Amino acid sequence: MADDLALATRSGPGRLLIAVYGIFAIAATSRSAVQIATRFGEAPVAYLLSALAAVVYLLATVTLAVGSRASRRVAFLSCAVELAGVLVVGAVSLLVPSWFPDATVWSDFGSGYVFIPLVLPVLGLLWLRRTAGPRRAAVNPGSG
Repeated sequence: MADDLALATRSGPGRLLIAVYGIFAIAATSRSAVQIATRFGEAPVAYLLSALAAVVYLLATVTLAVGSRASRRVAFLSCAVELAGVLVVGAVSLLVPSWFPDATVWSDFGSGYVFIPLVLPVLGLLWLRRTAGPRRAAVNPGSG
């Protein structure tokens, strides 16, 4: 059964999902590394949030690719944190733009990345749900 779970998250549309997460992991890591190394004083919060996004994308990429029971839990948590981050940072960046003198991956709900950061965690959560397989009933076989 564990092998079925592992294959499920990285098969079919899961391959595309993992590829997009991988691209975003590379992009966010590169962007935040350059920003932190060269202009950290200009917008430290924005650059640290981009670094956080990079970690979340990397974690989601790896855990979706592994697909074990434990990694599925971490992937779920990663996607949930990502969605919360996009929603919170997106809202705050619109309501208080002075807090973000430079954009993050999640600013304006990911508008700088064609809103993919907003859609990606939703797709990730849906994919994890779709590939979860049958749930075991919590029934005591001796009762009844």
